Amino acid sequence: MDILAGVSTEWLKWLTWIAALASAAVVLLLRRPRRPDLALFAGVQVFIAGSLAAGIYVLNHLGEGRWGGDEEAKVDPPSFSETPMVGQFLEPLDGTLSGVADVVNEFVDFRAAFPVALDFFVAAGWALAAAVPVGLCVLIGNALENKRRKAEFASSQKELAQLRAELERVKHHVGYPADDII
Repeated sequence: MDILAGVSTEWLKWLTWIAALASAAVVLLLRRPRRPDLALFAGVQVFIAGSLAAGIYVLNHLGEGRWGGDEEAKVDPPSFSETPMVGQFLEPLDGTLSGVADVVNEFVDFRAAFPVALDFFVAAGWALAAAVPVGLCVLIGNALENKRRKAEFASSQKELAQLRAELERVKHHVGYPADDII
């Protein structure tokens, strides 16, 4: 079952954008703390995948008129087998001409669908080029977050050491032995 059977080229382009924006919005809403760089990177990656999938979909469905293959007339070979008296000898020629006509018709369909698929592949290429600086922003954001977490960890370690020292002072003041577990 082909769920995209009624989808035109324009809608297929819009679906790639809608999927990319939806994934970016989901990452932005679900990620704590909010990281717009990760949301943008996720959206770009989904756009790349969606554009490649749409291009492959177009190439897998060459014979459909959505890509413009119906604008050019299909080749229909004549039948020589119905020729009086010599028709039975020309039957192999009918099969050969039918095979040639099928190849020509497939080429016409490919020639019509290839620019559409190429548009999707080019969009994926541009998105891949845009993913490089976005990926660098993600790396910088990850480094900053890692630095913040290390500082937080060092602060909590320092506070823990201070609390242990204070506990030791309290135990010493109350008179508990120093090696007691509390």
